[in-house]
Amino acid sequence: MFRVDKFAVRAPLLLDLAHLTVARGDRCVLRDFSLQVRRGEHIALLGPNGSGKSTLVKLITGELYPQTGVRGMRFRLFGQDQWALEDVRRCVGIVALDLLQNLSHEVMARQVTARELVLSGFFNSLGLWPHHRPTRAHERRARELLRFLEIAHLASRSLAEMSSGEQRRALIGRALVHDPAALILDEPTNSLDPGAVREFRGLLRKLARAGKTLILVTHHIADLIPEIDRVILMKKGRIVADGAKASMLTSTVLSKLFGTKLRVTKRGASYDLVSR
Repeated sequence: MFRVDKFAVRAPLLLDLAHLTVARGDRCVLRDFSLQVRRGEHIALLGPNGSGKSTLVKLITGELYPQTGVRGMRFRLFGQDQWALEDVRRCVGIVALDLLQNLSHEVMARQVTARELVLSGFFNSLGLWPHHRPTRAHERRARELLRFLEIAHLASRSLAEMSSGEQRRALIGRALVHDPAALILDEPTNSLDPGAVREFRGLLRKLARAGKTLILVTHHIADLIPEIDRVILMKKGRIVADGAKASMLTSTVLSKLFGTKLRVTKRGASYDLVSR
C-alpha cells in the first residue's frame, strides 16, 4: 500500500463516497472504496486496465450499484443522499468509453450530425429521433456549445465525415448541454492520433478555465493537463495513493502502480511515461 497524502481543500463536496463495494458477477471490482471530490478541483484517476476506473464512472451514472448493508457506507452526490438519475445527468457531464465506441455503430449508421449529437444530450440519446422536439432554447444552447468547442462550421456535417478529434468535441458538447458543474472523461484520448490528442488537451484546458470541475479517468499520464493538480492512483479496485501531482507522478510510484520498470519524463508542465 502506498502512503496516502491528504489533499486539503474546503470547497463544497461534489462527490462523497465512503466504504463502497461493487461486484460484477462473482468478481469484486471496487473494494471498500472511498473518495471525495470538491467543486473546482481538477483531478485525474490513474491506474492500469482492470483497476476499477470505468466501474467508478458507471457507479456515478447509475449503471452499477454498490452493495448495501455495509457499515459506514456513504454514497452522496452534490450533498444529497438521495437523487434521481435525471439530477445526476444535469449535474455531471459524462464522456465515457462506451459512448465513444457507440459512435462507430448506431450514430455512424444513422448519419447523425454534430448539431444532432449535441442536442441529443437533452433527451439522453445518441442523436435525435423523430419523436424528439428540440426547443428554441435547446437549439440556442447547441449553437453556443458548437462555437465554444470550435466546431460550429461542422454543425450540419455527419459525424462519419469528421475526424476522431472532431467527433470527440461534439460528444463533449452533448455532455455539456445542461451546463453541469463537473465533467467526467473516461479514457478520452483513446484511438486519437498524436495531433488530435494535442488539440484535445487544449480543449480540456479551455474547459478547466471555463470553471468546469474535471475528473479525468485514464492510464496515460500524458493526458494530465497542467490544470490537474490532484492525482488519485487506483489498483485492483482500491485507491492506493492520493495527492499532489508532483508527488504521485514519479518513476518509483508509477513503476509500483503498473508493476513494471517505468521512467517519468517531464517537459515544462507536461508528463510522459517510458519503459526502462
